[in-house]
Amino acid sequence: MYYELATMTLPFGSAGTAAANVQAFATAPEARGELLACWFTDIGVLNQMIVLRGFADEQDLLAERARTQHSASPFGCGEIFQSLEQHSYQGFPWMKPVRPSAESGISGPVYEIRTYGIKPGGVQPTIDLWQQYVPPREVLSPCVVAMVALDGPLRFTNIWAYPSLDARSKARADAVAQGIWPPKGGPAHLTTAMVSTIALPTAVSPLK
Repeated sequence: MYYELATMTLPFGSAGTAAANVQAFATAPEARGELLACWFTDIGVLNQMIVLRGFADEQDLLAERARTQHSASPFGCGEIFQSLEQHSYQGFPWMKPVRPSAESGISGPVYEIRTYGIKPGGVQPTIDLWQQYVPPREVLSPCVVAMVALDGPLRFTNIWAYPSLDARSKARADAVAQGIWPPKGGPAHLTTAMVSTIALPTAVSPLK
């Protein structure tokens, strides 16, 4: 599966309108792909809306990127957002495609979006280690997706769902205590370019 993470920086008080416009844009008859999530940041860089869309193949991703870039109002928010970034990803090949909460049973409402830089030669070892270590880690909390960036610096983004911030803290502490996370040897393939964001679903988000 291919994915796009789009991040819009919004002015105060515009999140509700922006979310409705995102939904309309992403579900228009001419749109490619599928709206999977529409979050608003709660911890990290604030006043940002993060939109996750999924695509069956790279051609659909590129076609939708072109539609967005040529639109007079990308995501229906061209006159609202202060900035827009779009980044393309390919999911780790062994992971199931991201599905809405109604189909997958995965829900937050607390989502952690983590991005790690990868050292040269570290992509395949990271994919392999995560394939080994994610199943026991998911006993504590579900991994929504792990995906490698197709543009920009070499990096991958992983998204986790938690029922609360307290549950996040407990799951992470338990994973370390049990020795099941982080993957043994995994940090050796990563750079120190790491960022984490906590975001909550908007009313239109299929991932709740």
